[in-house]
Amino acid sequence: MTDRGTGNTTFDEHGHRVTGQIWRWTALAGMASYLDAGSIVALGSGLALWQEYLGLNNSAVGALAAIGPNAIGAAIGAFVGGRLGDLLGRKRIYQYDLLVYAFGILLIAFAVNSPMLFIGTVIVGIAVGADVPTSLALVGEFAPDHARGRLLGFTQIAWSLGPIIVLIVAFALAPLGLLGIRIVFAHLCVFALVTWYLRRGLVESARWTAASGAAPAERSSDPSAQPELAPIPHHVASRLANLFSGPNLAALIWTATVYLTWNIAAGTNGIFLPYILRTLGAESQAASVGLQCLSFILTLVATFLIFMPFSDRGMGSRRLMWGIGAVMQVAAFAIFLIFPFTTPVALGNIILFGIGAALAGEAFYKTWSQELFPTLLRGTAQGITFGTARVFLGIWSFFVPVLAAAGIGPVALLLMILLAISGVVGFLWMPDTAGKSLEEIEAERGTLTQDGVQAPTAT
Repeated sequence: MTDRGTGNTTFDEHGHRVTGQIWRWTALAGMASYLDAGSIVALGSGLALWQEYLGLNNSAVGALAAIGPNAIGAAIGAFVGGRLGDLLGRKRIYQYDLLVYAFGILLIAFAVNSPMLFIGTVIVGIAVGADVPTSLALVGEFAPDHARGRLLGFTQIAWSLGPIIVLIVAFALAPLGLLGIRIVFAHLCVFALVTWYLRRGLVESARWTAASGAAPAERSSDPSAQPELAPIPHHVASRLANLFSGPNLAALIWTATVYLTWNIAAGTNGIFLPYILRTLGAESQAASVGLQCLSFILTLVATFLIFMPFSDRGMGSRRLMWGIGAVMQVAAFAIFLIFPFTTPVALGNIILFGIGAALAGEAFYKTWSQELFPTLLRGTAQGITFGTARVFLGIWSFFVPVLAAAGIGPVALLLMILLAISGVVGFLWMPDTAGKSLEEIEAERGTLTQDGVQAPTAT
């Protein structure tokens, strides 16, 4: 066993064990997922209450969902933040965006009119959108080769934990009505400020530093945690045109297709499930929030027990997990078309989708987004795919309240079709990248810059 980290834990020559320092970095970076999902679900938990308090019509409710962290606001942040993270470094983005997030959250928490609510929602969306691609790129770049899926899966634990805590607090405070939702948002502000403070000790990605030729002061304080890389000219490697040709373009289209089609279903569940359960008369506010909490608990448990241990074990393991998860998610919405909309049917949807999403959902998207793109385009690529998915979700969100008012059938049918597309595309064209170094993957894919310069390779 060779000590390759700064914590008390060592990893073997295959990188199966991860240092305590790397776990800490992953947790702090993964808070982007916690705050992203937490804000989405907090908004979703209070949609019906905000609608009643401010007299919003169904179209306004759809617009509120469309402009925030679940959709268009996050898309704007991802497009900009992902690109700036590649040009300026991961650290410069994740150091400050949480302060913007906290400000937006406070606007929502203290909103007494529609402008405060809508402006705060947009600000929160932009902030989390900027944080997600840069933070995930950081995790992917310092992760050991045989633990990349495990660490990125851990960020998905944070993504599930955010909604769970939000929903538990919302459930407990349900008797307080809108005041309870305000308290939920206040808790997110506290978490954001604490995370911002702790992140000040995070270092820059050594892979990004080497690829960009940044000054030594920008380099990681723990260079042994990652291989030393041969730098290439930053202006060459980071050209946006390089992303839209050859293997990079193919990877961009593939990850965008898989994630966009899956995310519409996941986003609809994330922000609209309590609203649908309550407005269709199936459940009370407290019960609808409690049922959604169960979905995220199942995703968290399945991610921890299945995705994290098996995602780095090879192509066969990944394909099996994806296939099972895809079938479960399609079945989750098919039952709405077969049976009447009742509590047992809603529970079946929650169980099937909650577990299936852990096996064939965002955790894999996060992993592939780090594996399939060169270092100086990694954040840009994920910002584009993440942002595009959120734009489409935003457009869709305008229509969900109106469609749901007519019954669950039309919504369920479209989501079932989209999940089937995501499942088939992901299964048939899944890349063989598990356990390989990012440099090895680049070499196998033949990723070149536009000027014909080979992407960085380990020395």
